[in-house]
Amino acid sequence: MAMPKRKHSKSRKRTRRSHLALKKTVLSDCPRCHQKKIPHRVCGNCGYYKGSAVIKL
Repeated sequence: MAMPKRKHSKSRKRTRRSHLALKKTVLSDCPRCHQKKIPHRVCGNCGYYKGSAVIKL
């Protein structure tokens, strides 16, 4: 089994893990009730998606 010859530096380790950081949640406005919602999801406030009722609230 291969063994590392030298210790990996902290900056090299952190550079490798830089894409693992949490990303900010993107929110858009519901065109019907103008509340914030996650894009491509049913609005939790009014229950509409793409202009039609999906959930009865």
